Amino acid sequence: MTDHLTLNMDAYLPLRDVVFHTLREAILKGDLKPGERLMELQLAAKLGVSRTPIREAIRMLEQEGLAVTIPRKGAEVAKMTEKDMQDVLQVREALDELAANIACERITQEELDELVTAMHEFEISTRTKDLKRIAETDVKFHDVIYRATDNPKLVTMVNNLREQMYRYRVEYLKDEKNYPTLLKEHKEIVEGLKTQNKEMIAEAMRKHVANQAAAVQVMIKEQE
Repeated sequence: MTDHLTLNMDAYLPLRDVVFHTLREAILKGDLKPGERLMELQLAAKLGVSRTPIREAIRMLEQEGLAVTIPRKGAEVAKMTEKDMQDVLQVREALDELAANIACERITQEELDELVTAMHEFEISTRTKDLKRIAETDVKFHDVIYRATDNPKLVTMVNNLREQMYRYRVEYLKDEKNYPTLLKEHKEIVEGLKTQNKEMIAEAMRKHVANQAAAVQVMIKEQE
């Protein structure tokens, strides 16, 4: 459904990034469907740019797992598969637990205050029906924990995985029924960090990922 595509210009970003954000949003919102061809010429004409930024943007989408290039056929929007989601979640769960363990020992009072603020911001966002804002505030909450590890290598790995996970997270956040569970889990994570209870926080993180996986599995089956 390339009719919906409009370039969201940003004077501070390179053109390939602007094209990338435009296509990424179209995929996440479902304007570009799983399996739909990403034809360079057609997209270039639609967005009023040359083929080069389109090609570069498609490469960036591939790194996020949102696009895939098929030999002799070209690029298309990647299908959401249970295997892909489980692969990402398996690593994410281990890194989340590691991050929570380290953060338990290193988190400062200032970071704890920041985490509580982020938790409230997420709660407020769930009442707005603004999916982008809800996803952003959820990311912000987890960012505080990752930064509290004071381990840039871990933060880089988590961010890379998060990008691959973003699509599934958006699917999960589309359903308002999931919000009470998310809010409860965020509170448990904060409580675990405040009391430096590693078992509590590990359990909360595990539940957080498992609930997301179960909900998205249903959506993937429906898509198939």
